Amino acid sequence: MDIALDMMGGDYAPLEAVKGISLFFAEGVKNITLTLIGDEAAVKPLLLTHAIPLDNITVVHASQVIKMQEHPTKALREKQQSSIAIGFHLLASGKTDAFISAGNTGAMMVGALFSIKAIDGVARPTIGAYIPRENGTLGLLVDAGINADCKPENLAQFAILGSLYAEHILGYQHPKVGLINIGEEEGKGNLLAQAAYTLLKESKHINFIGNIEGRDILLDKSDVMVCDGFTGNVVLKMAESIYDLAQRRGIQDEHFDRFNFEMYGGVPVLGVAKPVIIGHGISKDFAFKNMILIAQRMLEKELMQKMKDVFVQKV
Repeated sequence: MDIALDMMGGDYAPLEAVKGISLFFAEGVKNITLTLIGDEAAVKPLLLTHAIPLDNITVVHASQVIKMQEHPTKALREKQQSSIAIGFHLLASGKTDAFISAGNTGAMMVGALFSIKAIDGVARPTIGAYIPRENGTLGLLVDAGINADCKPENLAQFAILGSLYAEHILGYQHPKVGLINIGEEEGKGNLLAQAAYTLLKESKHINFIGNIEGRDILLDKSDVMVCDGFTGNVVLKMAESIYDLAQRRGIQDEHFDRFNFEMYGGVPVLGVAKPVIIGHGISKDFAFKNMILIAQRMLEKELMQKMKDVFVQKV
């Protein structure tokens, strides 16, 4: 398998990406090729400095970089030689099998949606986010922010995509799926939640446990937590603030340390035809290593094919 990595994306590029690659290969990984996309003059000396063997590495030069503040669609259109644009070209043409970047999130989403395309039957891809739970496990939140306005059928599809990811990547058997709502009882919530509840309850592809409330999100009541992207992004940003608050107040606690989202690597774009992983802009070496591991696992588990198999049944 060949995993492509944007070497110029992120606040600490390309150094932290190279250090992450070093950590990845230190685990004795075999049969994987990494395609590193970026400025050769900046990347190659760092590979030598960190004594990274070049046997399983290909460096593809990119003369341009899409910066964080640039408009995603405009930047992708005008910067065809950027590391992100080249990365999606290689992925779409089948020259690589997965693509990772900690660069411009908007550009990554535009590239995923328009270069790779959605799986047939998926109306809207979604983005998942990890939620650390009190018992030491991770929950998956979908959608985490790319679909602010949703229809009930969108939430039903998010649930299926998230459930497949939770099962095959996070390792949960029959992952529990909960709908984030303002009450546990059926019939609670706005029109979107009420209609989505019916679809989730009728779905044969998920283990739906019903509504969950905000107080349940950090517990292990459900493994996959479903909502529209507006709600999901509020939940995610609130969760991210917990780590910052604990650090500012000097609180040393293993549970709060797990709210450092860098340690989980990137988040997957679910519902597109090939693996795309988006990392946080402040990602450092450990995060880059984990992003590569996530992409590797998605390929090994043939996750995209499993998703295609479900949606071909016209869920």
